[in-house]
Amino acid sequence: MSERKSGGTRAASWEVEGFVATLRAADRSPATVRAYGGDVSRFIDWATTTGLPSPTAVSARDLRAYLVWLSERGDARTSIGRRRASLRAYFAWLVERGVVESDPSSRLLAPRPTPALPTIVVREQLDSLLDEEWGDDPWALLDRAVCEVLYGAGLRVSELCGLDQASIDWSRRLLRVMGKGRKERLVPLHDRGFDAVRLWLEDGRDDVVTADSPPDALFLNRRGRRMGPRDVRRILERRVARGHVYPHALRHTYATHLLEGGADLRVVQELLGHESLTTTQLYTHVSKSRLQSVHRRTHPRG
Repeated sequence: MSERKSGGTRAASWEVEGFVATLRAADRSPATVRAYGGDVSRFIDWATTTGLPSPTAVSARDLRAYLVWLSERGDARTSIGRRRASLRAYFAWLVERGVVESDPSSRLLAPRPTPALPTIVVREQLDSLLDEEWGDDPWALLDRAVCEVLYGAGLRVSELCGLDQASIDWSRRLLRVMGKGRKERLVPLHDRGFDAVRLWLEDGRDDVVTADSPPDALFLNRRGRRMGPRDVRRILERRVARGHVYPHALRHTYATHLLEGGADLRVVQELLGHESLTTTQLYTHVSKSRLQSVHRRTHPRG
């Protein structure tokens, strides 16, 4: 049997394509579909090398051994936790389909993720990004608008890339954002941010549109397509003079600055689109650590 045919037979026996199709039919986000499908495929690669020919042969002990293997090879706890969630969704689907009689993942535990303090953009980098003059060509206008919206509204990079021109409520100074789980929220944006977006739309966007450009997309990349996360990272790499800044660091900085300015924690939770207040509370620890750092540097007995 050829390798191609063998691989196809294996995929059929594990029914991965059916699982992925069900996720799409349930209107799960493209990122979730990719992540869950990839996680299950990687597990199947491991399972087949250990002699497990199909999902009916997988036990709870096998799944625990897989998580241990991931940990021993150095995978982050957060990554292992997501792969556990993917496997639980997959085996629950197999039970619903009648492929397996019982769910071996039902009591599967993953290591608790160690909470890490978010990376905050330092003042010099923010000044370099937001205050320096970049010119008035279309790409400078685009880069300015992208950076102002990322920091000014605290968006995830995927949320920024998904913005349409219709996402802008000019009269109420709000952005209509599609967040995780396809949950929509309204986020305010400051005047400088709206001014940067207006300049891009009025003086930049028409100059870079191509026949393949999506007519609704707010931000376009240099090929005239809807902007993607890699395009955003390239903008920051070009525009930050000192060191690297990642798109998500601007979101962290936005949240930290709001809390340091006295914003209510639940308001920040709503602005960020967090499901759990616990996630937002992480930024209070960032604020405290920054205050302690300032105290140590400036107080005579610090």
